Amino acid sequence: MPLPYDALLLLSFGGPEGVDDVLPFLENVLRGKRVPRERMLEVAEHYYLFDGVSPINEQNRALLASLIPELASHGINMPVYWGNRNWHPMLTDTVRQMAEDGVSRALAFATSAFASYSGCRQYLEDIERARAEVGPTAPEIDKLRLFHNHPGFIEPMSQRVREALDSIHEPARSAARLVFTAHSLPLTMANACTYVTQLQDACRLVAERVGCSGWDLVYQSRSGPPDQPWLEPDVCDHLRSLREERGCTDVVLIPIGFLSEHMEVVYDLDVEAAGLCERIGLNLVRSSVVGRHPRFVAMIRELVQERLEDNPRRLALGHLGAAPDACSPDCCKPIGRTIST
Repeated sequence: MPLPYDALLLLSFGGPEGVDDVLPFLENVLRGKRVPRERMLEVAEHYYLFDGVSPINEQNRALLASLIPELASHGINMPVYWGNRNWHPMLTDTVRQMAEDGVSRALAFATSAFASYSGCRQYLEDIERARAEVGPTAPEIDKLRLFHNHPGFIEPMSQRVREALDSIHEPARSAARLVFTAHSLPLTMANACTYVTQLQDACRLVAERVGCSGWDLVYQSRSGPPDQPWLEPDVCDHLRSLREERGCTDVVLIPIGFLSEHMEVVYDLDVEAAGLCERIGLNLVRSSVVGRHPRFVAMIRELVQERLEDNPRRLALGHLGAAPDACSPDCCKPIGRTIST
């Protein structure tokens, strides 16, 4: 029997790969959003510190290189494409190539585990915009479900945290505080989705698996106007509070809201947060993201299999259950849009 889908699309945010790319990339990110140009130029300096290169594109190439044989080894013989929202390869160009290759119906894996406008609904809008630009030959594209509590995300994330904890010598290790971090959102946006609920659930699942009862969820990378309330506490404010008010000496910082080591991880955490901790005498160990962990790659294949089988196993940990294949019409409303980098 022919498969109901004939291609897989890796759908991601995109990032610059050189100094000349930075401002055009950020202009794409900020188009139509209430972010002052001064903030854009400030963020640009973060990229310039790394020669204008975000790690996200190279990590997506590595993920593709792992995903293709993973699919093939389980009898899923379909081409895999890659398209970005904000930088090359641009999604519209990729959808056009898919049409030229004769793809009629594809699945899309978006590199975001949690429900929010930017992390879910906007990708659906991106897909429809790209299909409209390509025209009647564009393939149908169905997005795979969210996976914040899938064992293929929680298990490798737990392994990353254990590895970070193991780098702290006893007896300090047993007292180390786990601090999970994710991109902050305007409160109006957060209240229109289950972003915070899903993050709290994922943090709890990981903390349970590494045997730590002491953990916090904080936020980073705020970028909107100062008069707009956003999710708090800020990661740096919280780290300072842990040290100065609670006497904490060791922290494992866990970027659970991010799948790859892109700019908001390598700058906001490895430069800003790490610099603060050095100044205040707080030992900070940052866990890795899931990246292309074999279990995570297998999870993507499992999500594909769900959509190919009549009675699939929809794996999920905890009490929230598996996310639906399609979002409800009123979820993740585009209120108070934000910048991601």
